[in-house]
Amino acid sequence: MDTQPNSPAARDRKYHLHSYTDARRHQEVGPLIIEKGQGIYVEDDSGKRYIEAMAGLWSVGVGFSEPRLIEAATRQMSKLPYYHNFGHKGHSPLVDLAEKLVTMAPVPMSKAFFTNSGSEANDTAMKMIWYRSNALAQPQRKKLISRLRGYHGVTIASASLTGLPNNHLSFDLPIANVLHTSSPHYWREAQPGESEQDFSSRLADDLEKLILAEGPETIAAFFGEPVMGAGGVVVPPAGYWQKIQAVLAKYDILLVADEVICGFGRTGNMFGSETYAIKPDIMVMSKQISSSYLPISALLINDKVFEPLADESNRIGTFGHGFTGGGHPVAAAVALENIKIIEERGLVANAREVGAHMMKGLRELGAHELVGEVRGVGLIGAIELVADKPGKSPLGKAGALGGIVNKHLQQNGVITRNMGDALAFCPPLIITKAEVDTLLAAVKQSLDATLKEVKD
Repeated sequence: MDTQPNSPAARDRKYHLHSYTDARRHQEVGPLIIEKGQGIYVEDDSGKRYIEAMAGLWSVGVGFSEPRLIEAATRQMSKLPYYHNFGHKGHSPLVDLAEKLVTMAPVPMSKAFFTNSGSEANDTAMKMIWYRSNALAQPQRKKLISRLRGYHGVTIASASLTGLPNNHLSFDLPIANVLHTSSPHYWREAQPGESEQDFSSRLADDLEKLILAEGPETIAAFFGEPVMGAGGVVVPPAGYWQKIQAVLAKYDILLVADEVICGFGRTGNMFGSETYAIKPDIMVMSKQISSSYLPISALLINDKVFEPLADESNRIGTFGHGFTGGGHPVAAAVALENIKIIEERGLVANAREVGAHMMKGLRELGAHELVGEVRGVGLIGAIELVADKPGKSPLGKAGALGGIVNKHLQQNGVITRNMGDALAFCPPLIITKAEVDTLLAAVKQSLDATLKEVKD
């Protein structure tokens, strides 16, 4: 621990309340202060370099310190540093970005709406859905379904959609009208002898039973990530999305695809909806839309959503929702340039090719005594750590093994993130096979060090 009273670490402990951190523990151990970033690497204030194997927070697609994004921000900042889109006003970067997103969507979309984060975007989707139900004279159709272990944000409403206990405990969440159905984690949740297709059928049946119990006329929408991110990189089992969509169509329930992590190449296609043949009514996107160089997020809505919303705003006289920084011109300019880079440099194909190399290497680690499961798609993957392979059981308290391996990885020059005992890997889309090999070697070294530690 840094004991220098005026060091960044010491001042951080004194003044800074961190996200997703044990605040009392942080006062004891302090932070890792990151000062620089270049490509797939970041550097701390002591000069130590790390592979950023989580791309920040699943988000720095084109890598750190990309000159074109810095130049795009500088150009726009010098021309129009801020404007808004309230009251029939707009600006060119946002017009261009809206057109780009609507035209590149994998299914027909009508309009884009801009917010500042994935949480705000999902929160906005919830409000739009309720607004639409009222416009259609269906005031009873307000319930929303998401999934256990799903992640949709941390605002009061979007955190209610999130299906993780620590996002609810002591926050008095979830709010009313938010329901949760089964998690699609085959390895953990399947019954003995159950095939992936049978497991998917059972989960679709669970969903339909929930809808019928609540009343189909009360269910407005279903929210789901194509691949669950913060829930542990849960890849859907065979047939899952096909069967879930059939249930939703049967009861005329809107589908919201949360593409905040999967969008812009992560799964080996531009959108996770393409990877799994999902046909959403609303798409939510953030993170890699600007490689998180600046905060920006967007919702795409189809005509089924837009037309009633437009009618209702005409009846009332306004669509009374928006954010001061929503669709910020500098963020929009950076997002446009970021998408150009992803397209011009073939980073979606790179995620597919290098991701296959990463997944092959991770699966080879599946033989390790501490690895229970390896899962992933494209350039996002995870290894599930266990103390007992046959029993799939943790080492004492769930998350203990994940924390130990994560500690060794950081010592070995890799920053990643453990969600309990699931250790995630989501590096920048620009990573090469050689850099993946360096990452995998550090993972192997850290697993071995952990095994020695827990056995000693």
